[in-house]
Amino acid sequence: MRYPDIDSITQKFEARLSAAETHGIATGVLCGNVQAESQFWFNQLLQEGDEIELADKMTLELLFENTRSALIDDGFSYELMLPDESFPLSEQADALRHWCQGFLFGIGSVPVRSDWSNESREIVKDIAEFTKLDPDIEGEEAENDFMEITEYLRAAVLFLITDLNSEQNNSVH
Repeated sequence: MRYPDIDSITQKFEARLSAAETHGIATGVLCGNVQAESQFWFNQLLQEGDEIELADKMTLELLFENTRSALIDDGFSYELMLPDESFPLSEQADALRHWCQGFLFGIGSVPVRSDWSNESREIVKDIAEFTKLDPDIEGEEAENDFMEITEYLRAAVLFLITDLNSEQNNSVH
């Protein structure tokens, strides 16, 4: 699934979510509850009165299920949905901020265990800090930093889904 395709669907919503934020919400919901239904996620995305075409809904359901599969299968195929290198770094960084905001919203929208590990708490704090990234970045050092942050987030999400779902679903391990 390509970022521009998902972005064109989500821009139709009243809330005007980006593809990155939409994917962040899906990832957060699934980290909080790997067994969550896509309809729960849709309820988080859509505002009252929003209508979605069947083809768009099917595409988004596929995104949600692909995200779940990538998170629980082996983790190696999971990637944050962000604009690729053909987009300016500032747009990629802004999308990363939106992904983090979406993730925090998503994980906050599902009931989760109260006995989080210290590592999980620290990861969520880090993700909250990434929402403050300055999108006006450029240069090779900024590109390297951006790549490091996205790799950290990828690994952090894989840790969270295992840590927060360890009692819910043994297939996560």
